[in-house]
Amino acid sequence: MSPSDHTQLRAVALVCTLSPSPERSSSQLLAEQTMTALAEHGVTGRTIRIADHDVKPGVKTDMGDGDEWPQIRAEVLGSDILVLSTPIWLGHPSSIAQRVLERLDAELGESDDEGRMLTYGKVAAVCVVGNEDGAHKVSSDLFQGLNDIGFSLAPNAVTYWVGAAMQGSDYQDLDETPEETAATTRTLAANTAHLARRLKDAPYPAS
Repeated sequence: MSPSDHTQLRAVALVCTLSPSPERSSSQLLAEQTMTALAEHGVTGRTIRIADHDVKPGVKTDMGDGDEWPQIRAEVLGSDILVLSTPIWLGHPSSIAQRVLERLDAELGESDDEGRMLTYGKVAAVCVVGNEDGAHKVSSDLFQGLNDIGFSLAPNAVTYWVGAAMQGSDYQDLDETPEETAATTRTLAANTAHLARRLKDAPYPAS
């Protein structure tokens, strides 16, 4: 193991459930499990439930009085890894996940002294939960948006759970985490931390 494999990394998970705290949330649970898996690879960080904050609609880094996005943005820019966790609603990411992407869109107009977006070198991963199929469609929507905004994606950068169609099972109500989901979460964590370390050691070239 090279010295770079011990590089400390920081992650932030943005949970895009529609439910504010203290309501239980499957998206929160899967995000926390992902952060636990990342911790096994030397990654520290925190989880933020967006519904607990006044994130204004818009595509600027700061939408003015009362907007709490600037503090969340600072957490994102101060981290090496961004985890975006969303439920599936009507076959799509939640409206809050869409709002997060819209606020991150402002990063297209920000750059460092060498012309690189401030998100370059940061790695993103996705968590998806829902009661019927749609995880691949939702992750593809988020992958494209995150990549457009400058984040890099490791192989297998999504972990998910979906229940059978037209029934009410919820991830947070399962007696135990299905091994398939747990294994996928472990793979996501290993690959995401690996890529984040490599990009920290060898940044993208100036644009």
